[in-house]
Amino acid sequence: MANENEGERFDRLPATEAERVVEGRPTRPAVVAWFEERLGIDSAVFEPYSFWERGSGKIWAFRGEVESPVEIQGLGMTALRTRGEHWKPTLEAVQRFGAHATKNCVELTAEQARRFFAGQDQELDWEGDWGYLIVMHEIAGEQEPLGVGLYTYGELKSMVPKGRQREL
Repeated sequence: MANENEGERFDRLPATEAERVVEGRPTRPAVVAWFEERLGIDSAVFEPYSFWERGSGKIWAFRGEVESPVEIQGLGMTALRTRGEHWKPTLEAVQRFGAHATKNCVELTAEQARRFFAGQDQELDWEGDWGYLIVMHEIAGEQEPLGVGLYTYGELKSMVPKGRQREL
């Protein structure tokens, strides 16, 4: 494994800091701990998954095993962006793992959910933490994760990617 990030190669996240060869690369325990501390998703949920970095700070989750490094275009799903000041979960990770979350989940009404999916920011009175949240809405009697929102200063910003926004 090379000691730098490469955009065309997946490298497995190291199991410990001592095994890290790329400066700034998170460890698997750090990624799992982030999901547990920020979103309340139990670490056991991630036991069947390996975590990989492709490029700089783009973390992918893969249910399965392959040798590291591997030069392919996709491996599992993008799960987390780690190179900014605040780590950000992806829409795909929230929709896959968000049902296990017990923290930093904001529930929206039907009208609020429509605005969220359309990519609209909206004022929201919420008493929870600021930062990236899991946006939830009741569907068929169950709270379901819709995606990622960013909550600051009484406003919920939709993080639904432009190409996936919909008018419902």
